[in-house]
Amino acid sequence: MYNHTKTVAWRKSSFCNGAAACVEVAPLADGNVALRDSKEKDGPVLVFTPAEWDAFTAGVRSGEFDLAAARVAGA
Repeated sequence: MYNHTKTVAWRKSSFCNGAAACVEVAPLADGNVALRDSKEKDGPVLVFTPAEWDAFTAGVRSGEFDLAAARVAGA
């Protein structure tokens, strides 16, 4: 359980453009990566290992989670 995420350096994507409904990411001292909902700063935090984070970001870059492409492929 991670109780030390209150003092980490959270950052939002530049694509948020000041919007409240974004996610924030923070590197942790142990090498893991934390992710939270920017609207709920005291809410739950997801923590990923470096390998999990690398796999997730690679999937994002490759379009694996692109909902529009998933709808076309499933049609």
